[in-house]
Amino acid sequence: MNPASLPQAEASAPLVRRHLRVRGQVQGVGFRPFVYRLAGELGLSGWVRNDAEGVELEVQGTAAAVARLHERLQREAPALARIAAVEQASRPPRAGEAGFAIVASRGGHVTTGIVPDAAVCADCLAELFDPADRRYRYPFINCTHCGPRYTITARLPYDRPQTSMAGFDLCPACRREYEAPADRRFHAQPNACPACGPRLVLHGADGQALAVDDVPAEAAARLRRGEILAIKGLGGFHLACDARNTEAVARLRARKRRGEKPFAVMAANPASVGRWAECTAAERAALAYPERPIVLLRKRAGCDAALAGVAPGMNRLGVLLPYTPLHCLLFHEAAGRPAGTEWLTQPQEMILVMTSANPGGEPLVIGNDEALQRLRGIADAFVLHDRPILARCDDSVVQLRDDAPAFVRRARGYTPRPIRLARAGPPVLACGGWLKNAVCLTRGDEAFLSPHIGDLGNAAACEALEEAVEHAMRVLEVEPAGVAHDLHPDFFSSRFAARLARERGLPLIGVQHHHAHIAAVLAEHGIAGPVLGLALDGVGLGADGGLWGGELLYVDGAACRRLGHLQPLVLPGGDRAAREPWRMAASALYALGREAEIAGRFRQPAAGLLGQMLRQGVNAPASSSAGRLFDAAAGLLGICAMMDFEGQAAMRLESLAAGHGAVEPMAGGCTLAADGTIGFLPLLDRLADLDDPGYGAALFHATLAAGLADWVRRAAAAQGIGHVAFGGGCFLNRLLSTTLRDALRVSGLTVLEARAAPPNDGGLSLGQAWVALHRLEAQETASAGTCPSAEC
Repeated sequence: MNPASLPQAEASAPLVRRHLRVRGQVQGVGFRPFVYRLAGELGLSGWVRNDAEGVELEVQGTAAAVARLHERLQREAPALARIAAVEQASRPPRAGEAGFAIVASRGGHVTTGIVPDAAVCADCLAELFDPADRRYRYPFINCTHCGPRYTITARLPYDRPQTSMAGFDLCPACRREYEAPADRRFHAQPNACPACGPRLVLHGADGQALAVDDVPAEAAARLRRGEILAIKGLGGFHLACDARNTEAVARLRARKRRGEKPFAVMAANPASVGRWAECTAAERAALAYPERPIVLLRKRAGCDAALAGVAPGMNRLGVLLPYTPLHCLLFHEAAGRPAGTEWLTQPQEMILVMTSANPGGEPLVIGNDEALQRLRGIADAFVLHDRPILARCDDSVVQLRDDAPAFVRRARGYTPRPIRLARAGPPVLACGGWLKNAVCLTRGDEAFLSPHIGDLGNAAACEALEEAVEHAMRVLEVEPAGVAHDLHPDFFSSRFAARLARERGLPLIGVQHHHAHIAAVLAEHGIAGPVLGLALDGVGLGADGGLWGGELLYVDGAACRRLGHLQPLVLPGGDRAAREPWRMAASALYALGREAEIAGRFRQPAAGLLGQMLRQGVNAPASSSAGRLFDAAAGLLGICAMMDFEGQAAMRLESLAAGHGAVEPMAGGCTLAADGTIGFLPLLDRLADLDDPGYGAALFHATLAAGLADWVRRAAAAQGIGHVAFGGGCFLNRLLSTTLRDALRVSGLTVLEARAAPPNDGGLSLGQAWVALHRLEAQETASAGTCPSAEC
């Protein structure tokens, strides 16, 4: 549209000029060329540019045309854009201005954000598989609608010199695309082609480069032969092998020291998933999200036989689709290199184990030299490239609830998309816990969760936490006004928080573990309180110094009060009990007065001594942990005596219960004391006598959910509260959380669940930050390890 084509009345209307500020995820998504095209259609003059706050523009034209631009900015924004706000101010018109321009970016104090990495788009795939296209089979094809963003960005504004593409000079053809406002690659910072962009190279098991002309073809051939490959991706390396090759899967487990922890698999498309797993329409859609998360799908009969060793003992299979051009090329090669993209809609035979390349629980490998060193002895070959990864970012994992994704792990594709808070406040750095660590940095009314870092059980993971903090503070240009941490003094995250606060002279704010779990849910729902918080997890340090894990809390902003808890069970052997469910089963038998059965029931060498340990209370602390209650049930049913990874017993218990089907709760399966303590010893007593693990698992879930629902309903009535928040890792259990949620909703209670962050310790730092914001705002800065109430 131009002024000549406007209706006469509008064309003769006086000109107005507006300055617009667009905030949110608006850089690196084609937003400026989108504005450029809109302005041209509407006959507007002016300019648009990136700056530290997002995108700003000035437009001049009739008031009606400017209003249409304002409306279409939000309605027709590019697919990857996330607009937080559009602010508008009047400016005096400029006589004689003609045309609309995209002008150079401007720096300044950063208040915008980085766009997460996105899967290769349909337009790029069409070029990737077009033999006539100059980017045919180029493994780094991208445009403004897809490709790497967060993982290649050093700082903002998001311009090529600020990314790891700075060392790749654009060739004339790519330069023309980059500078043409009408082109799909206009200012696509990672834009490249075979003539000027990154390249692949293949290295052998000994680390030496191999003379290979077609790396994707050779990689696909090696995968077919049963080799294990280390493949460099967007946010780090994967270890990949043929998922149907039982021997290759077993070798990968042995080399990576993976034990029985499930692997994720990559399939070419949703049509290729159906033979292995059930996939609803909502799950098919989630698989194809631009974020490309791993989606947990229910296995089909025969899955374990066909994909032996991939996810043993689980009823769910983690599946993801290709999201880099290189992934797509591997499947293209396996399909026989068909031209076009029609093959992408058809079932494909190849299915790959695609697991994070992090040996021995260490952080994800991201560098070429690092991969050749740390993955030697695991990988048979290395697929490397020369585009540096600047930010470590693992795959995200989700499961669908009510047809909406809920996080198990929040990372690639979603980081660093901010979680919008209901209120702005001083910037806070929250350092998370020990397991599944992620840190959180707030800025105004935004909370930025780091990618999943992992368990802080080794030096490399601790260094990764420090790197994540430094990267977030640098990219977002935020200096925290306070530092939050878990109450446990021995966590590295707590010690790091104390050191950082001391070095920078900042307030140090300790937040009780389960208070933080509930606060994380309140933060994303924008609720300060008061609410009831039901926190169910493994073990967290309580405000009284005890080991908590099954808590009913009254939460009102920064204040938290313990209303009740699960009846404690003793942990014989301390931390060992968290890895050996048979010990929790023995503890339950002891509590039931059935100590004489322990030695004969369990074959472990220590079984004969456990009764004595329990009687004397030696290395046997008590805990209200819900996670250990699950372990006790699994141990009594013979489902899992020794755990290979955290949560294995509970996951097997859930899988068996789901497979068995619904049962009625056990009458009298729990006890409720006047002090708010709820106990499930009658249920455990019944489980100890069952010889049907499937029925026992179903009975456990049904009775636990019914007992907890009654417990919560009574407390809600007593406190006059209508909202209940679920927090803690036990709420990853779909069966428990769904059954409990439905029971409470029937009673008229509003249930708040984690969606924007995981309910487990991966979301802990969000809750810590939310509590710290309230305390700083109320000028009640606490010394390390204290809380505003006497309890938590």
